[in-house]
Amino acid sequence: MSDFSALGLSEWLSQQCRQMGINKPTPVQQSCVPAILEGRDCMGCAKTGSGKTAAFVLPVLQKLSEDPYGIFCLVLTPTRELAYQIGEQFRVLGRPLGLRDCVVVGGMNMVAQALELSKKPHVVIATPGRLADHIRSSNTFNMRKLRFLVLDEADRLLEQGCTDFTKDLEVILGAVPAKRQTLLFSATLTDTLQELKSIALNKPFYWESQSEVRTVDELDQRYILVAEKVKDAYLVRLIQKFQTEHEDWSIMIFTSTCKNCQILNMMLREFSFPSVALHSMMKQKQRFAALAKFKSSIFKILIATDVAARGLDIPTVQVVINHNTPGLPKNYVHRVGRTARAGRHGVSITLVTQYDIHLVHAIEEQNKAKLKEYSVAESEVLKILTQVNVTRRECEIKLESSDFDEKKEINKRKQMILEGKDPDLEEKRKAELEKIHREKRKFKERIQENLQRQKDILLKKKLLKKKRRQQKHEAKEKP
Repeated sequence: MSDFSALGLSEWLSQQCRQMGINKPTPVQQSCVPAILEGRDCMGCAKTGSGKTAAFVLPVLQKLSEDPYGIFCLVLTPTRELAYQIGEQFRVLGRPLGLRDCVVVGGMNMVAQALELSKKPHVVIATPGRLADHIRSSNTFNMRKLRFLVLDEADRLLEQGCTDFTKDLEVILGAVPAKRQTLLFSATLTDTLQELKSIALNKPFYWESQSEVRTVDELDQRYILVAEKVKDAYLVRLIQKFQTEHEDWSIMIFTSTCKNCQILNMMLREFSFPSVALHSMMKQKQRFAALAKFKSSIFKILIATDVAARGLDIPTVQVVINHNTPGLPKNYVHRVGRTARAGRHGVSITLVTQYDIHLVHAIEEQNKAKLKEYSVAESEVLKILTQVNVTRRECEIKLESSDFDEKKEINKRKQMILEGKDPDLEEKRKAELEKIHREKRKFKERIQENLQRQKDILLKKKLLKKKRRQQKHEAKEKP
């Protein structure tokens, strides 16, 4: 199929796609868009970078243009960054409609979000936790007329054992109408999603990519077998090699923990590599700033935990390096899916230790694709080994010594979250209270100054009257 209008979409939507450089629908769009326009529930499972977001954004906008009202569509997604990315796609494609959207995620001002929700935007894109908080605490909006409920990265949202998401989803599902269209999209098909196929209600349509391979053909998948103690040296050598041979390439490095992410970022900066970190212990504004700097190529290297593994579309990423081998094959699929998107070529390299070989076998079996060995000269790694290990240890000490106050702040934020408070909102309230106290002090000072001025004026008047009386008295005594 060569054009979007053949899928049943209006000409204005086809025109918007062309303006974005999307001239031909992908297989997931060809299959799912007509089914959604027919009013059927839909579950789409396709490779990363295959256009799943547009597969639900386009039909939702088509239906919204026919009967516009708010709140028309709710999109749930597991990460904050992905929520903003989906919101951006809705805004760009829905510009001719004057689309109003609202992104509701944690780490941002809850009062401002509540105000936006009360204005009835057409589309709400949210993470489950923050939206559930709004539903529990606010009655300024309702979703009883909702037409579409979309779960992007549905396997993560419906993951068994993820009690936080489960509780929040129960609250959200209780607030939306039973009569609606439900759309589920994911790159990985889990047992939970398989079960949903049998219990879906509204003329369900299910589409899965015919290819057994879960990663795209344009992705060159490699591994390097390394000892745990030299892993960092291999990482530095890889970056040196890519920076020398391909100076304009952007690299994403995935690691397992927030602490390791921070240490690797500090270490690479010591080697003068332009890197930035992204992990869940950062404040939301810092996360947005880091992602924006990487997307705009101010920084060529992004070190991240799995918060950046799902859905993020950064066209400039040519290389993904797994500093640790993912424990689950589906996490590997999402990580390496950050490169080789929309027909582009990319490389993924996984650093595999002697303890991770069984994980690689599981990845290969699940994805029906063999990882090839990537050659790195061991002699070049040995040259920098001591320097890398010393630098890492220095960074660890620096982090432990300088981060004591920050850790206290993080623990304080955690405690506030557990108490159901918004740390950023509380911080803003504290700043506003301090501002009020400062203004009160200034007001009191001005009152004191005015009182003193009045006293001075009264004193001057008294002195003047006294002087005049004295002058009169002296005038009378003169012959």
